Amino acid sequence: MSEITPNNGNRSIVRVGADLAKRVIQVHAVDTAGKLVTNRSLPRDKFVDWCAQLPAGCLVAMEACSGAHHWARKLVVLGLDARIIPGQLVSPYRLQGKTGKNDANDAAAICEAASRPTMHFVPIKTASQQGMLCVHRLREGFKQERTACINRIRGLLAEFGIVVAQSTRALRAVLSEVLEDGSNELSGLARLAIERAQDQWRELDEHMDWCDKRIAAHVHDDTQAHTAAQLLGVGPVTASATVATVGDFKQFKNGSQFGAWLGLTPKQNSSGGKNNLGAITKRGDVYLRTLLIQAARSMVLTAHKRDDPISQWVFKLRERSGWQKAAVALANKNARILWAVMTKGEAFDAHHVSVKPAMVMPAVPVESVPV
Repeated sequence: MSEITPNNGNRSIVRVGADLAKRVIQVHAVDTAGKLVTNRSLPRDKFVDWCAQLPAGCLVAMEACSGAHHWARKLVVLGLDARIIPGQLVSPYRLQGKTGKNDANDAAAICEAASRPTMHFVPIKTASQQGMLCVHRLREGFKQERTACINRIRGLLAEFGIVVAQSTRALRAVLSEVLEDGSNELSGLARLAIERAQDQWRELDEHMDWCDKRIAAHVHDDTQAHTAAQLLGVGPVTASATVATVGDFKQFKNGSQFGAWLGLTPKQNSSGGKNNLGAITKRGDVYLRTLLIQAARSMVLTAHKRDDPISQWVFKLRERSGWQKAAVALANKNARILWAVMTKGEAFDAHHVSVKPAMVMPAVPVESVPV
C-alpha cells in the first residue's frame, strides 16, 4: 500500500471507529452530521500517521482487545480523544447482525457505539499497570501448569499402585522417598520420567516465587495496593490485581456499581414491578472476580473465630444460606468496601458500622398544598 499522504478531508472528521487487528486496521470516519467521510483499511505501521492528520480532540474509538491500550496511549499523545469500548457493547450496533461480521462493519459499529451519550468506556491503562498485570497473568499460567504437573505425577504413580494422599504437601513429602524405594514396582524408565516431572515441579515453584516477590514489592511500594491489602480476606495477590486492573476507582460512582462491574450482582429478569433475581452475572474481569471470591471463601470458613461486625454478619449468612452464597455475598461486600476505602482515602476499620444517610423529604410549596 502507498504512503499516507496529507488529506484535507480528514479535517472534517469528528469521530472515528477503528477495528484493530494484527496487520491491518480498518477505520470508519464520520463528520459532524454523521455522514461517512472514509472507510478504509490501513497497514499497522501507517495507522498513527493517518491519525496524526485528524483534528485535535477528534474522538477515536476502538474495541477492547489485545493492543487497544497501547494504541490509545499513542493517540492521547497526539492530542486525540481515544476511547476503548467493551466488545459486548459494540455488537448491538452492527446493522448487519451476526451474519455480516467483517472489518468494515465492525469499524462502523464501533463508530456508532462511540456516539451514544450513555456508552460505558474502558479507562486507558498505563504501561506500569499493564506491566503488573503481566506478572499476574504469568503467575496464573504457572499455577495452572504446576497443578497439571502434580496431577500428572499422581497419575503416573497410580499406574504402579502408589497412591498418595490428595495434598500437595503430602506428595512433596514422600515423592523423593518413593523414587528411591527399590521395593516398589516402578521401573527404571518410569523413575527417570517421574524425576523429570519432579524437576519441572521445582522449576514452576521457582517461577511462582519470583512472581510472588514482584507482587509483594508492588503492595509494599504502592499506596493503594497497601491499603487494599488491609481488608479482611484480601491478601497481596488480590490487592495488587485489583489496583493494577482498576487504576482509578473514582470512575465508579458508588460501590454498588463497582460490584456490578465485577459481575458480583444477581441477574435480573424483572417486569411489571416484579423483581426476579438469579445467579450472579459473572461480567467483568474473571481473574479479579475469582480472586475476591476465593479470598471470601477462606474468610467465611473462619468467620466464627472473629468478633468484628463483618465476620458476625457473614457467619449468620452462612448458617442461613450456605457457605457458597455467603462467600459471593462477602466478595461483593469487599468490593464495595474497596471502593469506599480507595475513593474516600480512609483506612479500613473492621469494626466500622456504616449508617445510611437519612432521607430528606423535599419541602412542599405552600401554594401547592390543597385547601
